[in-house]
Amino acid sequence: MKTMKIVLLIAVVTFSAVSFTLKTEKGYRIGDIIEDFTLKNIDDTMVSLSDYKEAKGFIIIFTCNMCPYSVANEDRILALDAKYKSKGYPIIAINPNDPKASKGDSFDDMKVRAAEKGFTFPYLFDAGQKVYPKFGASKTPHVYIVNKKNMKVEYIGAIDNSSRNPDAVTEKYVENAVDSLLTGDKVEKTETRAIGCSIKVDRN
Repeated sequence: MKTMKIVLLIAVVTFSAVSFTLKTEKGYRIGDIIEDFTLKNIDDTMVSLSDYKEAKGFIIIFTCNMCPYSVANEDRILALDAKYKSKGYPIIAINPNDPKASKGDSFDDMKVRAAEKGFTFPYLFDAGQKVYPKFGASKTPHVYIVNKKNMKVEYIGAIDNSSRNPDAVTEKYVENAVDSLLTGDKVEKTETRAIGCSIKVDRN
């Protein structure tokens, strides 16, 4: 009887561990092929990745208006767009938050913030929160670099190794990854931990 209880306990623990693993592995992983999407931009046009005929890839960043981590990275996102858009890797920013759960993240608020900061990239609204779960994004900001040649995910994680203070950056994850892709080299660091605010979902 004692042996049976031990066996059952091990089985339960194993099942729980597997269930937890499966639960946390939703969304795209390195090497996965992503689906295109169509979302509304702050200029009221609908934007898809397929619209970018000359692009070599995309720096897709889930970000928002209200998260202090996102705000702290806005200038860095602008700098990335300035550096890489002309080289074929434009920024595609997506706000995944439900505005009912995050006051200040409505579509109209996005327009205001983009104008204030002079965004040079599309700032898309994930209406109905249908896109971010496919990626598996959990934070703002959360970065996915995609190679357009095969639409495969090449990098997932943070912009760099300083979530709030740009002066403390010593390793530029996104720049290193895109530079490698542009030269045809292997991306050395394909995943890092995204640090930021949790994506807001209306539970009512």
